[in-house]
Amino acid sequence: MGDWWKRPEIAPSCATGLVFCLLAASVAFAAPNDIEQRAPRVDRIVVEKSKRTLKLMAGGKVVKSYKVALGEQPVGPKDRAGDHKTPEGAYTVDAKYPNSEFHKALHVSYPNQMDRERAKKLGVKAGGDIEIHGLGDKWGWVGAWHREVDWTDGCIVVTNEEIDEVYPLVQVGTPVEIKP
Repeated sequence: MGDWWKRPEIAPSCATGLVFCLLAASVAFAAPNDIEQRAPRVDRIVVEKSKRTLKLMAGGKVVKSYKVALGEQPVGPKDRAGDHKTPEGAYTVDAKYPNSEFHKALHVSYPNQMDRERAKKLGVKAGGDIEIHGLGDKWGWVGAWHREVDWTDGCIVVTNEEIDEVYPLVQVGTPVEIKP
């Protein structure tokens, strides 16, 4: 019994098992920073409202694409506070909220100058608080089903698991382009 590892029928499977365990342990205990360093740095986010997609871009190439839910009134640019529309235009991620009510959130710099001018001409307030966010603890169980209906006040929403992927790859200052 003492030299069990030398038996030919056992040695290969033990060696394979040991290698597998070591590889699994190296992945399981990899520091988040190591994982983030291997992922490409996202240099732009592109949202296509008509396709209900959010694309993470790096060097002009799509790194990852996600299906999203939008504001209740998804057609047309956001005109005013409370119109339930997702804005259209050029923005940036101007803040990150790791403990958002919606799990994690990337705040979008809406309104931009054009949005403020449009609201002023209409005699209304432009609004704000547009984010790319998850579902939060209360609604996280819904998962991908949340995309079946546009339901937000103007935000762009992915699942909690998806915002967990997106959040570490995006820095404050990252451009966000929201297309019709």
